[in-house]
Amino acid sequence: MMDQNCQTNNTAEEQPSDKRKTRCCSGFKVFLVAMSISFISKTLGGIIMKSSITHIERRFDIPSSVSGLIDGSFEIGNLLVIVFVSYFGSKLNRPRIIGIGSFIMGTGSILTALPHFFMGYYKYSKETNIVLSENSTSSFSVCLINQDVVLNRTSPEITEKGCVKESGSYMWIYVLMGNMLRGIGESPIIPLGISYIDDFAPEGHSSFYLGILNTVAMIGPIIGFLLGSLFASMYVDIGYVDLSSIRITPKDSTWVGAWWLGFLVAGLVAIISSIPFFSISSNLNKPQKERKVSVSLHGSKTNGERNQTAKLANHEQNVTGNITGFFQSLKTILTNILYVIFLFVTLLHISSFIGSITYVFKYVEQQFGRSIAEANFLLGISTIPIIATGIFTGGYVIKKFKLSLVGIAKLGFFAMTVGYLFQLLDFVMICDKSVAGLTLTYDGNNPVESHTNVPLSYCNSDCNCDESHWEPVCGDNGITYISPCLAGCKSLEGKKRSTVFHNCSCVEATGSQNRNNSARLGECPRSDDCTRKFYIYMTMQTVQSFAYATGSVPLTMLVFKQSQRICWDCIN
Repeated sequence: MMDQNCQTNNTAEEQPSDKRKTRCCSGFKVFLVAMSISFISKTLGGIIMKSSITHIERRFDIPSSVSGLIDGSFEIGNLLVIVFVSYFGSKLNRPRIIGIGSFIMGTGSILTALPHFFMGYYKYSKETNIVLSENSTSSFSVCLINQDVVLNRTSPEITEKGCVKESGSYMWIYVLMGNMLRGIGESPIIPLGISYIDDFAPEGHSSFYLGILNTVAMIGPIIGFLLGSLFASMYVDIGYVDLSSIRITPKDSTWVGAWWLGFLVAGLVAIISSIPFFSISSNLNKPQKERKVSVSLHGSKTNGERNQTAKLANHEQNVTGNITGFFQSLKTILTNILYVIFLFVTLLHISSFIGSITYVFKYVEQQFGRSIAEANFLLGISTIPIIATGIFTGGYVIKKFKLSLVGIAKLGFFAMTVGYLFQLLDFVMICDKSVAGLTLTYDGNNPVESHTNVPLSYCNSDCNCDESHWEPVCGDNGITYISPCLAGCKSLEGKKRSTVFHNCSCVEATGSQNRNNSARLGECPRSDDCTRKFYIYMTMQTVQSFAYATGSVPLTMLVFKQSQRICWDCIN
């Protein structure tokens, strides 16, 4: 009888333990899924910003220095809070802090897109002298020597409605603030997420789960590049204007794509990823700890109440101790010379990498004559799989050969050096671009020493042109002109994108044998030699990506191993 009672009691004790263990495992799985979505949203938002920076620059009529500041505001926001979040966040409810961060990250992405809805329509052309052809409903700036000048003033009706505004404004500040807010929200995801996984993952499996997260995170850049390519091919005011009236194409240097759509998508994904974190416990309670708590609760309920009272009494003392410990840890890190030097080198490397990836789309467009949409697509499908392969290769080499700390450092140095040497070859991949008024004189016969303040030629000096107006046309002589007016074109025919300009005096000045001396809307296509250089450039980009990705794993391992040594020295 006693044996039956004991067996019944043991079964009753085992069932709650099994339930708690199941609840622990399910909670960890929910956390892992939520972290995967959060990692995807984090990388998705980063790629969307990189692929949209050229469109933001044109839409807000800002220089590259300001667009670089906007892109760097993410790191500024991250830097402002990362140290405090990493230290104090580990002592609070980590899943909830990550959830709040993901929500803030999503809010920042949506804030980045909001200026689009308050700026009015994008105005890609600023004509002053215009003429209408019989077959055209579009207006262009042409050379009007012996013709009446028609001033292109904005319609009063449109002005009153506020539909057309100048692109240049301070609305870009909201984009900067949104990106900074995105950086603040992203700060707790990696440090608190990794520490939480390390605490509650089965012993020896934490590195496996981290590998899964990093692999899943690669989905974000893939989606980001595809969405960036898709949205870049859409006109910025899609849904608001008649697209048939737009006479520029994605290959034109004045084209602005629907950059704001990407931020809305990234923001919604980030906000959705934050929801599961608020339902996850801060402490999943490992079995041994649970049994101790269970015995204590069965033995005496008053002991639990006393412990709770003691915790409340010592709360202020714990806060003071946390602050003191924070400054002691910071002092230990900053006085480790080797660690500080390594961080400084890492800072230089990451700074160059961020600068390169920020302007790579603009570089491909300007240097090789490719559209932003095409650059997004090609760079995405060529570099993302290679980066994933490089990360795997770096980890495999370290594990296969069981490299020591010095061996890991050598592998990182070798991989980064290879990537750097291949990147130097980019200086050779330069395409010649003939633009009258920038690289050539307006008559197209002589090169210029400086692209600024190029004097007008006899072929367009009497045309009363706006030299700052950029609406390129391609002459029959293969030279690109800044505008139809500066090309000396006096008549036109056709509609919108198929418009052809005739009687272009500057095209005639180059000795072209074409009687019409005509020009077509848009820049001249690049030469076959430039196309070959573009394919070589893409091949080198692939090698660079593989080398840098392979070297990133040793660098990460060095950070963690060096940090462990510092912490071990602190304990001893």
